[in-house]
Amino acid sequence: MRVATWNVNSVKQRVPRLLPWLDERRPDVVCLQEIKLTREAFTELLGTELAARDYEFAVHGQAQWNGVAILSRAGLDDVRAGLPDEPGFPGPEARAVSASCGGVRVHSVYVPNGREPGSEHYRYKLAWLAALRDAVAAGPEAALICGDMNIAPTDADVFDPAAYVGQTHVTPPERAALAELQALGLRDVIRDRWPDSRVFTYWDYRAGMFHQDLGMRIDLILASAPVAARVRAAWVDRKARKGTAPSDHAPVIVDLDEAPDGDIGPVVPPPSARPAPRGPVKLPQSG
Repeated sequence: MRVATWNVNSVKQRVPRLLPWLDERRPDVVCLQEIKLTREAFTELLGTELAARDYEFAVHGQAQWNGVAILSRAGLDDVRAGLPDEPGFPGPEARAVSASCGGVRVHSVYVPNGREPGSEHYRYKLAWLAALRDAVAAGPEAALICGDMNIAPTDADVFDPAAYVGQTHVTPPERAALAELQALGLRDVIRDRWPDSRVFTYWDYRAGMFHQDLGMRIDLILASAPVAARVRAAWVDRKARKGTAPSDHAPVIVDLDEAPDGDIGPVVPPPSARPAPRGPVKLPQSG
């Protein structure tokens, strides 16, 4: 079974990329984040195309912001939108949906950004992660948590730790919250497979960050022990970040039981050799 997760950063904008990607990679289960559509609008936009490809789908969406979905050709049972006791900002947002697919409980999640350390949104992020942990702990043993975690697990998961000093995504409380989730017995399948490799999943659109491979690894697939034992390949589909009108995130793919493309590497295709550094690189600033 091939499972993928992808923050598409507006599914409406990404349809010309998403449908050919489904045909090329042929995932059995796909977790999408930042769809930025209601369920009704998502169904109108993609329902016919997905049905033609034998996908069922579950959507927890809202207009303009957030929104998550699961596409599955491996069954789609016991769909649940949101999290029990989920905090809001101020009300609950469309950030989590789960379903049973092929005997595995699959969670598609879009963790709050946090915006600024110490802010109300940052505290909301930490509370939301605690609710996610509780939901996963109460679920079945065979589970996958897939999505945009908005946390780089370690300094190895950013291009330059110094560039992120004072920023969200790398602070000790965020990393501790992620570690508490993983303490349920969840394995980071990409890092387990490629412990020493440079692997990113997100590159800012600005300042040529993608072409310089100045990114972060914030999109994760976390697998419980029974599922992690089935992993045969795990990789980032960097090709989907190239070309015209891409998302700023690349899909992450895990193959269970068999690897139709082989154990092909951590990032496909690998980035070009980076130029020699000319001094510290600063993050692009919002205008």
